[in-house]
Amino acid sequence: MVPRQRVVSGRPEKGFLSATYEEVTNPENATLVRSVLVFGAGVAFLYSSLGELLLPP
Repeated sequence: MVPRQRVVSGRPEKGFLSATYEEVTNPENATLVRSVLVFGAGVAFLYSSLGELLLPP
């Protein structure tokens, strides 16, 4: 009986970091990435001492 042969694709699989970087820099995801960054900046601002500037005197 002849053993089965495995079909191997021509390119190696990407690592987790390279696949993540490629998806983040994809122009199709630009709106989502921008939204997450703005949200993170807003949370960081409100968590910092600068957020007290928004409080009424």
